[in-house]
Order: sequence, then structure tokens, then C-alpha cells
Amino acid sequence: MSKKVTIIGAGSVGATIAYTMAVAGIATEVVMIDINESKSLGEALDIRQGVSFCPPISIYAGTYQDAADSDIVILTSGVARKPGQSRLELAQVNVDITKTIAPNIVKYAPNAVYIIVSNPVDILTYLFNKVSGLPEHQIIGSGTILDTARLRARLAEYFTINQQNVHAYVFGEHGDSSFVPWSLATVSNIPIDQYKACMTDPDIINPTLVHNEVETYIRKSGGKIIERKGATFYAVAVSVCHICKCIFSGADTTLTVSSMMHGEYGIEDVCLSTLSIVGRAGIAGRIVAPLTEAETALLHKSADSLKSVINNLTI
Repeated sequence: MSKKVTIIGAGSVGATIAYTMAVAGIATEVVMIDINESKSLGEALDIRQGVSFCPPISIYAGTYQDAADSDIVILTSGVARKPGQSRLELAQVNVDITKTIAPNIVKYAPNAVYIIVSNPVDILTYLFNKVSGLPEHQIIGSGTILDTARLRARLAEYFTINQQNVHAYVFGEHGDSSFVPWSLATVSNIPIDQYKACMTDPDIINPTLVHNEVETYIRKSGGKIIERKGATFYAVAVSVCHICKCIFSGADTTLTVSSMMHGEYGIEDVCLSTLSIVGRAGIAGRIVAPLTEAETALLHKSADSLKSVINNLTI
């Protein structure tokens, strides 16, 4: 079965997604599009010259017309976040860039599932819903899937346990107003705050898990990486490729991705991350997981933060 992916934006994130897809055998055809044609040509050539050691794949630089018949289109284009800059401060610049891209790509790939990765991802996912003319189920923001990966990695380190035994999520904005609904967090199906007491040797877990410290770590991770190396691209590339694997598998999978809210938790007309069901056609539904009153309030706070930015943008 053909698995065609178009990646718009051949910067660090777009190129790393393409490379990861080639090495992992996620796609059979990848088109790379960038306003800087030389950059997309170079990135595609660099990856293509190593694919004899990878699962079969065709990877090349192209134009919007080459996106025809794509199964998935990934948008990574836009201005990158600078050290000390919040994702929301990027908003208007990347909104304007996305507005120019949307009609050009949708014209040639109207049936694709679109994954929005550029920041601020929730704002751009909302914009794409408003300007693309596509059904909402075809539009997915990468949302807090990266934050959730960071959370699980941190908790797995803390409990000295395989990450696959950790089930916890980050909800809300992919940014400063995100939060962890700890009432849903478990390790091996045991509520996370009870896990230590269930161990025969609880002393190996030290010190006590502090929720706020973990959440601060997750929110600040991206900024710290940018400060240290200039950009983040490996973890987000793996996260986006995981979304693609779930789409191509055809098996519905719950993921914390950003999509349009329609009254879930009393929230309307904004895109943020809760638990969505992702399948072959994109968003197949949403799980309204039971939250505490305090957690629901935090989700509303995140939604209000995003809406305040949207209200000050030209969309």
C-alpha cells in the first residue's frame, strides 16, 4: 500500500521528520517542499543517498503540485522560536505564513490528513480549520503529544520503570498553560500517587514525586533545549512520526493531539489537546476523560489563554 507524505518546510524539524520516516520505514514516498528550493533539494538528496540501507522509499524535493494524492501533509514551515521567546509570541508571523500556504496545498491534496507542527501549534491548527475549507477531522495539531512524551520519559526515570508502563498525559495548550491531569496518571494501572506504596521496596523511589516540579520541567524543556543547542527537532520529529504511524496503521489510537473543541468540558471554538482518537481518516472522535473540578478549571484557563491570543490576531 502506498503511503505518501508531503512535508512543507525543510528546516530542522521538517528534515528530521523526513529522515526519521526513511529510517523507520513509515512512508513509501516523501515530498519535501520549501520556499528555499535549494534547501529542500539538499535535504532530500542527503537522505536519499542513504536509503539503500533503509526500507524502500522515494524521497524528493518538489512543488505543491507534487503533493497530489498525498495521504498525509505535514506543515512545519514558519519562523522558529528564539531563545527566551514564547510560542505565542510567534503567532501573527506564522499565522500569515500559514494563510499563504493553506490554499496552495489544499488545492492539490484535498483528501490528505493534515498535521500542523509549526508553532504556536494550537493557534495555527485553529487557523487551518478556519481557512482551509477542509473537514475538521482531516486537521490535527501535534499539540501536547511531545509534552506527553516528555512527561512519560520523566516519570519513567523517576520510577525506574519502562516508559510503556507509564500512562499519563499533558492536556491544554502546547505551551505555558499546559497541565497534567494527575487524576488520570497511572503506572502499571496503579494510580501514580499510590504506586510507591505498592512496591515491596519503596525506598528505591526517592525523593517523593512533586507534581509541580514535573510540570515545570515539561513546560521548560523546549526552552532549555533551544537555549543550549538553538532548536528542538529530534523529539518532535519522533512524535510526529508516531502520529503518522497511527494514521497509516488504520487502528484507532488515543493521542493528545490538538483539534477543534465543540463543547467538550464546556469549551467551544478553540483548538487544544485532550484525548482524541486518531485513525486512518484523521480525528475519529474524542474521549471526554473524567477530570476533577480543578483540572477542568485548568483546561478552561488554557483555552482562555489561547482565545485571548486569537482575539488579537488577524485571521
